[in-house]
Amino acid sequence: MDFQKIEDEALHLPKQERARLIQRLVLSLESPSEEELRSDWLLEAQHRADELDNGSVQAVSSDDVMRKARALTR
Repeated sequence: MDFQKIEDEALHLPKQERARLIQRLVLSLESPSEEELRSDWLLEAQHRADELDNGSVQAVSSDDVMRKARALTR
């Protein structure tokens, strides 16, 4: 099915169905693909590794993180 046929058929849908279609199409644009997510996480991991390597941040042990988290929830 080509774009023009899809567009023609979509424009002939009842108003409520067109609105639902628009919502699904917009959401599909906003949701990153699995490949985009993987790429974003890889970049973030590299960024964090670089920060640790160059000393701009210091690692925090999981015990310290959990202790602080528990203190915040009390």
